[in-house]
Amino acid sequence: MTRPGGRSARVRDAVHEAVVELLAAGEIDAAIPKIAERAGVNPTSIYRRWGSRDHLLLDAAVTRLRAKSPIPDTGSLRDDLLGWAEGVERSMRDRRGQILLRALVATMAPDEEPVEYLRARGDDLQNALDRAAARGEPVPTVDEVLDFVLAPLYLRVLFRRPVEPGTAARLVGRLLTALPADPAPRAGRGG
Repeated sequence: MTRPGGRSARVRDAVHEAVVELLAAGEIDAAIPKIAERAGVNPTSIYRRWGSRDHLLLDAAVTRLRAKSPIPDTGSLRDDLLGWAEGVERSMRDRRGQILLRALVATMAPDEEPVEYLRARGDDLQNALDRAAARGEPVPTVDEVLDFVLAPLYLRVLFRRPVEPGTAARLVGRLLTALPADPAPRAGRGG
């Protein structure tokens, strides 16, 4: 995924902000023309760039997560996962992050393939795991990280349960405790 700069970045930011504002105001079904009006752009710009409202929501959610919870490179898998998971935790404690997640889940088609936005986030996570494996650390699969860390955080938001401070640290600890001590490559890696 390319990171646009200049006017393109300003348009992206304005459209992302507009969609989050509309969702926060309770306009869950806001159509692209209304989003465009709120952002001060032409609807064709949104259709050309994102193709659909669902892809716009997904891009807004993933862009927000990548900005608020980047996967750090600290030299330690525990610290990398903890830094990332704490960012996700903060995002899931924030009302706008909660709104975006709920809207995204409500609009995604069940049989839709992950689009570039989700693949890019999975690639970020896989890169962190690959760095740890290269250092000889025991490494979970991307699926294990999703199961142990990300899913519980997201499910708390979807079920309107509180995401307490420290939840991410507890989930990362549980994941790393479940890993075998042998850092040998394991089947099923990838994401």
